[in-house]
Amino acid sequence: MAAPLRSTIPLQVTDGVYAPQEDSWLLSGVLEASGLAEGRRVLDICTGSGVLALEAARLGAREVLAFDLCPAAVECASGNAAASGLPVEVRLGTLQDAVQHGPFDLVVTNPPYVPSTLPPAGTGPDRAWDAGADGRVVLDELCALAPRLIAPGGALLLVQSEFSAPRQTVQVLTDSGFIAHTAARQMIDFGPVMTARAGELEASGLLEPERRTEELVVIRAHRV
Repeated sequence: MAAPLRSTIPLQVTDGVYAPQEDSWLLSGVLEASGLAEGRRVLDICTGSGVLALEAARLGAREVLAFDLCPAAVECASGNAAASGLPVEVRLGTLQDAVQHGPFDLVVTNPPYVPSTLPPAGTGPDRAWDAGADGRVVLDELCALAPRLIAPGGALLLVQSEFSAPRQTVQVLTDSGFIAHTAARQMIDFGPVMTARAGELEASGLLEPERRTEELVVIRAHRV
């Protein structure tokens, strides 16, 4: 399992854009250790600040395309790409838009995965984490589209929380013809978002009373 890695690329994160946190660093560490980016065509979906797209480019990807549905995130990631001088193209769009540019050799993503009683709506900062009652609104769409997003022999790296059913992600991908497994785990203290959602999680039975930690999980899948 890869150790969490802090980016060596300077990043500016503007208001309303998801700032890289423990989930970003855990996935970055797996990305670097995997060697999957070098020479590959890479998609970073739900790019936010662009941190994963930039890491893929730094690690030798031949082409990196990044998508986000939030205009503020696209502007932020585009600025970080320009400042870094790395070959990253950032576009405004959804998973369905990204499919039109596939397939890719590697897809990396830190998607929304926090369970919420409020349905995802708009393009504000909450869309970076709110993912429906079970935390799987984006994860389920991503898994369904994976065979179209990823070329034969390609791979997927994604990070999610224990509270959004990682085993279900592995099972769905396996049923779709991928070889999928857990590549890394990390237990962390709740940040501001999860702290604010703790009451909802307790009420739904997902969180034990008074517990304020979660396990992050990186899933790695290869299309046979």
